[in-house]
Amino acid sequence: MSADEPVQCSYPAPDPPVAVGLTVIPAHPCSYLPGRETTLRAFHAGEMPGLVYHDFLNANFRRAGRVIYQPICRGCRECMSLRVPVQQFRRNKSQRRCWNANADLIVGIDSPAATDEKFDLYRRYQLDWHDKDKGESRQDFENFLYHSPVDTLEFTYRDAAGALLAVGICDVCLRSLSSVYFYFDPQYSSRGLGTFGALTEIDFAARHGISHYYLGYWVRDCHRMRYKADFKPCEILHPDGCWRADL
Repeated sequence: MSADEPVQCSYPAPDPPVAVGLTVIPAHPCSYLPGRETTLRAFHAGEMPGLVYHDFLNANFRRAGRVIYQPICRGCRECMSLRVPVQQFRRNKSQRRCWNANADLIVGIDSPAATDEKFDLYRRYQLDWHDKDKGESRQDFENFLYHSPVDTLEFTYRDAAGALLAVGICDVCLRSLSSVYFYFDPQYSSRGLGTFGALTEIDFAARHGISHYYLGYWVRDCHRMRYKADFKPCEILHPDGCWRADL
């Protein structure tokens, strides 16, 4: 089925794992499939136990800052969460090359901390990689990535001279490591920093006994989502609420 064909799905959006007051956000252009609209329902969380948020991930929710949301587009369930069973994951040939090519980078793992250096990198990433400047202020940046209702880690990637090349934000609990966002210096796009970041996060999960790594939504007909299915084996959360390893 092409992205231009209408998608019909009779499954309702999964119920949240605990009772919360959900607000429906009015329909707006879909970020993943051109010509479509998306509708979300969401709520604001001041603080949430990690294992509770893990259950929200398993109900097809994600978060942006303190806003936890779920797609409820009419007739469409194309936004399906994707996760990797960490202990079964094996790097493919291309991923091994990427891992080795970036072995010179210094990876730091700490609590998230917004800085001018990171904000500058984020804006250059948005402008150069996504060909847009969303006009976000420093406060917007912090609200999006550095205000979290759950336990969150920040991965930083620097070269030998100390230059910041990339940053990854992940939510962590005993059962899952969930990638929130990854941004990098487009000048070094040939390094495959996005792939290296995911490999680093999977490696962290494996070393800490975390069973699953969540990469966010996977949309079958969205070209920029296809890389997620390269981390195999992977599992997709289907509209019926079941995880299946079928990619």
